[in-house]
Amino acid sequence: MRILVSNDDGVYSPGIRVLAEVATEYGEVRIVAPDVERSSAGHAITHSRPLSYRRTTIQGLTAYRVNGTPADCVSLGAHQWGKVDLVLSGLNIGLNLGNSIWHSGTVAAARQAALLGIRGVALSAPAGAEPDFEPYKPWVRRVLDTLLAETSLYLVNVNLPREPRGLVWTRASVRRYDGRIMPTEDPQGRELYWFTVTPVEGADEGTDRWAMERGWISLTPLRLDLTEEQQFGAMRIRHPLDESVAAAVSPPTTSPEAEKTVRDDEAAHAMTKTVDEPAVTQPVGD
Repeated sequence: MRILVSNDDGVYSPGIRVLAEVATEYGEVRIVAPDVERSSAGHAITHSRPLSYRRTTIQGLTAYRVNGTPADCVSLGAHQWGKVDLVLSGLNIGLNLGNSIWHSGTVAAARQAALLGIRGVALSAPAGAEPDFEPYKPWVRRVLDTLLAETSLYLVNVNLPREPRGLVWTRASVRRYDGRIMPTEDPQGRELYWFTVTPVEGADEGTDRWAMERGWISLTPLRLDLTEEQQFGAMRIRHPLDESVAAAVSPPTTSPEAEKTVRDDEAAHAMTKTVDEPAVTQPVGD
């Protein structure tokens, strides 16, 4: 089994080394991670400039550093290796619970794997565990033993507390936050701002945060489809739109022209012309 290991803390983070060392017990391992810290990068991808892919060494492990985001690293790493069976992201320095899933670069790397049809697992440990992640190795093994046996799980977010008691399946904790902006100044007196958040609700039982507060490792299965199924069904009944007409008059298959138009409309302006497309030369007037 080929296992690609990435993160958002950077290729030289102590957490990624520990995770990669455990991963070698399950297959062939290659580290592909950002050249610098990219924490809270979310699922950003780089499209306005080329990326570099440079060989490095991390205690005998095959590794590459990329001047891009965690999602970039997974895409480029999978492309360069040719075939990847599993992507592990972490061990992150700091937990990724509940709402943090939205902006976590660690989770984004695992999610990018799922988008590519590769199983992805994000693993995070307490920020206070740095730099000694060695005690987590037995627990990481147990997590991997559990998840690799369940082939239907294609995307999972794992969080490890300071002193784990065991493993539990959890839901993502969704809580309201008191978001604040704290103004400050730099030495020249120019205005700067810090973003801070304070939870205003407690953690519900069975959620990832609830598990962390009680010393349990949380395993949270995630999905790519963000559709709110209950509301989707309810809206089609309570407030039908043009679904019946669309189904009646739309062709069963999409034309290549329509597919290309939508792809072009999705792309950023800088990417509408492919790199191998020949330049168009305007004729010179007589």
